[in-house]
Amino acid sequence: MYDSDVPRLAWAITGSGHYLRECMELIRGHDRVDLFLSTAAAEVLTMYGYPLDTLRRGMRVFRDNTASSVPVGLFYAGHYHTLVIAPATSNTVAKCAWGISDTLVTNIFAQAGKCRVPSIVFACDTGPELESEAPRKTVTVYPRRIDLENVERLSGFEDTLVVSGIDQLRQALEIPPACLNASFS
Repeated sequence: MYDSDVPRLAWAITGSGHYLRECMELIRGHDRVDLFLSTAAAEVLTMYGYPLDTLRRGMRVFRDNTASSVPVGLFYAGHYHTLVIAPATSNTVAKCAWGISDTLVTNIFAQAGKCRVPSIVFACDTGPELESEAPRKTVTVYPRRIDLENVERLSGFEDTLVVSGIDQLRQALEIPPACLNASFS
């Protein structure tokens, strides 16, 4: 299942249900994916019907359970061609936008940047009013001004593409890995 000579897609999930089902479908559409889960993502995946033991059958799954985020070393070893953070909560976006790397997901974002591995971030809070899937129904969400400002700030990062919808995420994933850095410049 794992060939260390062929770079993989690193996909991080945070604690949001916003387009989570669609993100999971996209993950299943890729052969070589390693999944990185925030602490909240592990909880949310279960609430949305994605048990972790089932996910582990098809890919490597890293959880936020080490103080030093040990899996970040895989970025330095060239194991990944791209990092995707989808869906990305406003908390994760804020931490990434301000250089805070105190969780597995924010740490791999920082290390991906330091290794010039392109990142695609599907931010949850990208407009003044959004429809989002909760575990039992669709809800209306009203992102705060600070949430929108953090998305804008993150959009200015080098080697980072912030997308605001599932269709934009699909399109970004179709860009060949070798072309991603040029596309983001």
